[in-house]
Amino acid sequence: MTLKKLLFSITTIVLFSISGFAQIDFEKDFFNLYPREQPGPDARAPQSQNTGNYDVVYCNLELSVHPAVYYIVGEAKTKFIPTKAPFNTMYFDFTNQILVTEVKYKGNSLSFTQLVGDELLVEFNEDLPVGELHEIEVKYEGQPASSGFGSFAISSQCGAEEIPAMWTLSEPYGAKHWWPCKQTLNDKYDSIDVVITTPEKFRAASNGVLLDEKLNNDGTKTYHWSHRYPVPAYLVAFAVSEYEVYSDWVPLENGDSLEILNYIYPCNVDYAKARTPNTIPIMQFFRERFGEYPYVQEKYGHCNFGWGGGMEHSTMSFMGGFSYGLIAHELAHQWFGDKITCGSWQDIWLNEGFATYLEGLCYDFGAAPTSWENWKSYNQARATNDPTGSVYVDDTTSVNRIFNGNLSYAKGAYLLHMLRYKMGDETFFNAIYDYINDPDLAYDYALTPDLQKHLEEESGMDLDEFFKDWLYGGGYPIYEVIWEQTTDKTWLTLNQSSSNPQSVDFFDMPVPVYFAGINQDTTIQLNPSHSGQLFELDIPFVVTAVSFDPEKWICGKSQVLTSVSDVWGDELKVFPNPAGDFIKFESFSDAPISVRILDVLGRTVLHQKIQTHQGEYITIETIELQAGMYTLQLDDSTVSKSAQLIIE
Repeated sequence: MTLKKLLFSITTIVLFSISGFAQIDFEKDFFNLYPREQPGPDARAPQSQNTGNYDVVYCNLELSVHPAVYYIVGEAKTKFIPTKAPFNTMYFDFTNQILVTEVKYKGNSLSFTQLVGDELLVEFNEDLPVGELHEIEVKYEGQPASSGFGSFAISSQCGAEEIPAMWTLSEPYGAKHWWPCKQTLNDKYDSIDVVITTPEKFRAASNGVLLDEKLNNDGTKTYHWSHRYPVPAYLVAFAVSEYEVYSDWVPLENGDSLEILNYIYPCNVDYAKARTPNTIPIMQFFRERFGEYPYVQEKYGHCNFGWGGGMEHSTMSFMGGFSYGLIAHELAHQWFGDKITCGSWQDIWLNEGFATYLEGLCYDFGAAPTSWENWKSYNQARATNDPTGSVYVDDTTSVNRIFNGNLSYAKGAYLLHMLRYKMGDETFFNAIYDYINDPDLAYDYALTPDLQKHLEEESGMDLDEFFKDWLYGGGYPIYEVIWEQTTDKTWLTLNQSSSNPQSVDFFDMPVPVYFAGINQDTTIQLNPSHSGQLFELDIPFVVTAVSFDPEKWICGKSQVLTSVSDVWGDELKVFPNPAGDFIKFESFSDAPISVRILDVLGRTVLHQKIQTHQGEYITIETIELQAGMYTLQLDDSTVSKSAQLIIE
């Protein structure tokens, strides 16, 4: 019997005998259809507009599953409050691939229709009063659809086919594929209970705390998990397999401890036990910087699952591994993504950019400094790997685009890193603390303007141009520094081009430049307003080397730094080039010099005669010249020199 025929023949999960499935390669059959590491076939954005007439309050979700069988039997009891009258129909986000067997309200069956667009339409026999609490019960069973990164999946432990594993990962659009819910990013369930029945040899993990585990007479066991914090539909999850269970503990100031509950595949126990204790100092660091762990009344935990990365389900992250960075990333999400959730998938950087940056901050403030340097180099390279893309997601129908590692993760993290430099540590961290603890946003949704508001209030800065360039704009800047030191001044021209000039022609950002001498050095912050800007600097030592952004604060690339003499040789030293309002050049004569600027047709458009001294720097205003290509020609009684000149 093939897997497909076998599963369709099951109408109840009471058929739990594992021996009946011993000859089936579940992992092979399943993942031939649904890849493990890449988003699945359903990548559209099913943000239903039909669920906007009620506020979802609570769901008691009762599930029966076998981790070796791609099938689910469920019953969802949802409490809700109608918000718009008349209210006589109700929609859930729910796949039509699973069969709804019954819908009840106050014990009476209701008419319902499973629509092609993954919606369940329920018709009431009366108008329900607005503003009052009601409960509806939906029973269903069947083979779930799968989307994204495996919204519903079965696999096996560590390649051991005889030990099956089942898990869910609903971000971004997959919750509807295994339970009837409201999955738009504008309403959270105030609380949930997840009750899972499975053969007694397996354990079931979910959100919140385990209230009860009960052995049934039919050889099954029921696990009752309760989560009493607001949660979006996509963060509700469960996993079923054989697990070894142990706990780490985080000491709290009141003398109590917070449990870190670990559900680990037996084949990974030694590996995990050596690494999950890293969660303790990371948790303490995040608590100090961003406030109390958001679910301190329940727990935090890790649950092994069959995917290569991790997923930040509230109170229990599902983990494919236990590296330091992955532990930090998923724990960071409990604040940034779970406590405050992005209110649109266009703003996913509020989840992923923050989690990626907090992962880096663990290196900056706790782990080895070399790890911090490596983090910056790696993420700067990733962020500049896409020459056109923006942090802001321009296509939410594509799961790959939403979770683009270069843009939503690395560039989003670097956007925060640049804000930290622009604002300074104290101001930046105060603003982030105020944001994550804003009572109007906590356990709710936020958009980028909500974060920007706190950043501006704390810093006093207007950040409109910054976010226009770095969040909504595409690409990144490419810098070129040209410098020259005279006897009393150091001159620096800072050119900036854009990898995507159609989107952003000039990126607003202060930039640090480092100057080194013999036993002396200094870093100067420049605040350019345009490309080709010339800076006159007072540096009281002979400069032997210059480097751009040595501490990697900027999400950009830089050209090799050269001195003016290296650029133009002995022929003629002129800068800035391209020029704007003026140019400077070094005199080569003690005699009067004739200065001419010629256009592309050879016509003289500017002529001056200047008395100079050799080695002196002369300034000529070019503000009256039109943008274009010119020739600068200098003559004294015996020598003539020329150079190409660009006016912007």
